[in-house]
Amino acid sequence: MLLGMALWRVQTIDAQVDTVIASRSLNLNELVVTGVRQETDVRHLPMTVSVVNRLKIEHQHHPSLLPMLTEQVPGLFITSRGLMGYGISGGSAGNISLRGLGGSAARMMVLIDGHPQYMGIMGHPISDAHQSMMAERVEVLRGPASVLYGSNAMGGVINIVTRKMQEDGVRTQANIGYGSYNTFQSEVTNRIRKGRFTSMVGISYNRTDGHRENMDFQQYGGYAKVGYEWSDHWKVGADVNLTQFKASQPGSLEEPLQDADQRITRGMASVVVENKYDATSGSLSLFYNWGRHKINDGYNALAGETPLDYRFHSSDEMAGISWFQSFQPFEGNRITVGADWYRFGGKAWNKFVAGKKAGEEAEIVDKSQNEIAGYVDIRQHFDDWVTLNAGLRVDNHDQAGTEWIPQLGASIHLPKNAEVKLTASRGFRYPIIREMFMWGVANPELEAESIWNYEVAFSQRLMDDRLEYGINLFYIHGDNMIAVAPVDGRMMNVNTGKIRNKGIEMQASYRISPSWMLDVNYSYLDMENPVIASPEHKGYGGLSFHKGRWQLSTGVQYVGGLYKSLNPEEKEDYVLWNVKGSYRVSRFLDIWMRGENLLAQSYEIMDGYPMPKATLMGGVRLQF
Repeated sequence: MLLGMALWRVQTIDAQVDTVIASRSLNLNELVVTGVRQETDVRHLPMTVSVVNRLKIEHQHHPSLLPMLTEQVPGLFITSRGLMGYGISGGSAGNISLRGLGGSAARMMVLIDGHPQYMGIMGHPISDAHQSMMAERVEVLRGPASVLYGSNAMGGVINIVTRKMQEDGVRTQANIGYGSYNTFQSEVTNRIRKGRFTSMVGISYNRTDGHRENMDFQQYGGYAKVGYEWSDHWKVGADVNLTQFKASQPGSLEEPLQDADQRITRGMASVVVENKYDATSGSLSLFYNWGRHKINDGYNALAGETPLDYRFHSSDEMAGISWFQSFQPFEGNRITVGADWYRFGGKAWNKFVAGKKAGEEAEIVDKSQNEIAGYVDIRQHFDDWVTLNAGLRVDNHDQAGTEWIPQLGASIHLPKNAEVKLTASRGFRYPIIREMFMWGVANPELEAESIWNYEVAFSQRLMDDRLEYGINLFYIHGDNMIAVAPVDGRMMNVNTGKIRNKGIEMQASYRISPSWMLDVNYSYLDMENPVIASPEHKGYGGLSFHKGRWQLSTGVQYVGGLYKSLNPEEKEDYVLWNVKGSYRVSRFLDIWMRGENLLAQSYEIMDGYPMPKATLMGGVRLQF
């Protein structure tokens, strides 16, 4: 009897703590690391950073981080083609765009604990590698982040901050789910903290048959992280992440494919040494990413095509060293200096499996390049009412030359918990190996792309922080974008593209009561030159309830003016209604469910790839 009462009391306290945390899940007043590399109150940053915390991630009950970000972050959009799995190559999804920048052109950067994650040859992130089990929170910096992170961060960055234990003890969680189209998801994580030592280990397995024939997906993943604080001021950490997946894609409805299969292996490892004193802090990190890809692009039997006699192979890598140190020479001032060195590249080839050339290989590219940079970021507070920021990066690419990247900004703190932020920042992107050296449109003389982003933002907290809202206005222009155009009678990549984007982003959250929470966001994007997978309108409204053993949430997402095709021009509008919920059976066991597209909408995000109608998933989460 006493034991039962004690367990009930612990469950009640846990539920109350979860309710408080949930009420802060969209707090605009967060501590973040993405804007200046060390933990900083977001109010002092001139740029806008959206934060999605661990509780929000867990309540999604989804193995991938990216679907949640499309809902929660205004201006951000990620393409999808099915219930699970993005894939790569033809017919792939997972293209990330923000304010009309991104897609497959490597204009958005994904980071894991500040380390760039992208394919060395193609330059873009591999979306299936970003799993929920490793993430403590996700920070999305909306707007250029090139001063701190260099090329590929011209549109913004998504920084996955990995998990760790904050208090001594051992925590183990297992999450298992099953649902529509024979979809299965599972993950097990273990976290330990003992004195100055911390560790985290996670494994996952996910699979689905897909909602169309020849659309199966299967994935294995593993992540491990260890850390040791050898004094109050110094600590060291290391981690490794490995994912392997097999994906098939059926082609579009107009051009169906057979045997379009992919086998992909991606890995990441890093070592970090950090220091933190009252007046200075910094870190030195070494990281290495790699990938192995084997792809059969398939054939269209209805059009009379026959199976391909070759397979596309590629191996790529990215190695880097990043260092920064932040100083506080006098009160209110903070100076950060840093340097980065990246080496990226790989090789690609066709291996013949049939015909006269069976067993032979035809090289496509074998190339590596280097990028080295230094930067300085200066912040100055004045009487707690204004923070000024200035940053400068000088970045050299061993083929495309040197770029100077400035940034200016101010954060003004007004009465009644109101803030105004002003930013003028330059973003850039070096041409990637694919654009310079692969296939018929290659051009080794390409120069870097460059944009300017001008932004003003207003935010405020009212009613004892129960109500928070923010609004951003931005204008982007660039004149050296890489595009395919005719030159001397042939098509090739050239620096002729232009971009003129402007828009508005809004976000608000209201804690109705300790149990009820409302959050909404909306973004409008006006593009002078439209691009695929960047919707004109994107809105989301969500309502969550958390009391005692119950946690329920529902949300409606609207997407309007989504370009699926530019020639001919085709747009898509759709509304999705999703529901998620869980019930805590005991301190050790939760039962959960997730329903998506419950209105059974017929819609496409990618031209010719219809999305599934209503789908259901359910499962259990064990924790001890």
